[in-house]
Amino acid sequence: MENHTFNSFTLQLEGLKVTEVSKYPVFFSFLFSYILIMTTNISIIVLVFIDKSLHQPMYLLFCNLPFNDIVGNSIMIPRLLSDILLPTSERLISYYECLVQAFTTHMYGTTSHTVLMIMAFDRYVAICNPLRYASIMTNTMVIKLTVSAWGVAFVLVGILLGLTIRLSRCRTMITNPFCDNASLFKLSCENVDINNVYGLAFTVVLFTGSIGCMVLTYSQITVVCASRKNKSLNSKALKTCSTHLFVYMIMLFSGVLVITLHRFPQFADYRKLCAILFHIIPGSLNPIIYGVQSKEIRKFLLTVFRFKKVLPSLSSKHLG
Repeated sequence: MENHTFNSFTLQLEGLKVTEVSKYPVFFSFLFSYILIMTTNISIIVLVFIDKSLHQPMYLLFCNLPFNDIVGNSIMIPRLLSDILLPTSERLISYYECLVQAFTTHMYGTTSHTVLMIMAFDRYVAICNPLRYASIMTNTMVIKLTVSAWGVAFVLVGILLGLTIRLSRCRTMITNPFCDNASLFKLSCENVDINNVYGLAFTVVLFTGSIGCMVLTYSQITVVCASRKNKSLNSKALKTCSTHLFVYMIMLFSGVLVITLHRFPQFADYRKLCAILFHIIPGSLNPIIYGVQSKEIRKFLLTVFRFKKVLPSLSSKHLG
């Protein structure tokens, strides 16, 4: 008969399976990624805040992405780094910390979709209704769009985890590098059909809504650009929209891959790695991709990296 520990408040994270040889290379790879994410995303938020020329709806809405990347990765990566250096038996986490991590993880993924949806709306208005852009995309509208993006994500994720919290637990092993909803409800010995149904509905609604929004807005933008003969404006619109679409495709592909691999237990190790990369890759690439498009952001990021390169040389001279 299988032994069960009921409603334990101390859980164990399975984490990544790394050998002694690969432990430190993996650790420093993730550490470097985390530093890159924090440095670039914080820099962009600071730049938009201090540079009045960037106080435009497009940049203000975009700030939601770096903020989301900072919060999502700060909850997951530091814990992951500490667990890599520990044996599996010592990778313990409290139930409440696990809930916070799961909530933040799902908020990160959901908000990535909803923020890109409101950014698509902004591009649609800017390109398809340029004369009405200033009257539509007011500060009030920017606040409403931001609140709706975070509010919808909060409600969807709140219900998702609310259905899981009601379950009793008879296991303690989280078969993932970090806590998420699926890992949590798998700890229960109760019937979890309602969790599976809502989880599927959640995914379908989110993906249908975001893909539908992208198809609708960019179809309209394509039609407008095709009917316009102003090559300069069309080129600018294409540059802006291609950047947005590229970020969306990276995020969509990463999310679909993680969800798909959840259905195949034999690929558990690949799923774990993909789940981590779902946080790291968009968080690392978003500032770089948008930095290529914006002269102001590109110039600021180059200044930050040059400053980081100068610091070590100054320190060595001082020590010498």
